Amino acid sequence: MINRIRDIRKAKGLTLAQLAEACDPPTTAQTIGRLETGMRNLSLKWMDRIGKALGVDPESLVRSEESPTARVVAELGSEGAEALNAEREALLPTDLAAASGEAMAVLEVIASTGEYRPGDRLWLRRIAPEDAGQAINRDCLVPRPGGRFAFGRLIDRQGSKVGLLPPGAGQKQLVVDNPPWIGLAVMLVREL
Repeated sequence: MINRIRDIRKAKGLTLAQLAEACDPPTTAQTIGRLETGMRNLSLKWMDRIGKALGVDPESLVRSEESPTARVVAELGSEGAEALNAEREALLPTDLAAASGEAMAVLEVIASTGEYRPGDRLWLRRIAPEDAGQAINRDCLVPRPGGRFAFGRLIDRQGSKVGLLPPGAGQKQLVVDNPPWIGLAVMLVREL
């Protein structure tokens, strides 16, 4: 089995100390480092604690050695493409999903609208309507009655209503009352 804690921690932008503090109960950066490198046994208890702290399913912290994976081999910055000191595993959107146990949703684009092109896939993390504050000025998919959906930039929340501005030019604000969830766009996948 291959330990993926370091790859997931770095993909989430956390230091060893930040991850250690996020554990419940908190631990030390040294302990997290030992778990990442295999110097300490990664038990199910540790997988549960670290998975919860990272916001991922504990089972995503390890993978089989036979599983093929995409690798991050370089980074593109203002000075151009730069080699990494060491390659790292590229994480899938499902690896970065919250540990709520609920699967991520995907919105597939079939016609150009706003900045989106046909074939684009937007990965969405479901959040509760009361957490709409974290989605302000972000693209969201919101269920409506009758099996329909509204999509656009979340621009307002008043009581149980959320307001979305669709991505197309000249479209009017959509208001959805009491949605069961909000799909917050967290990743765009676009084939070239």
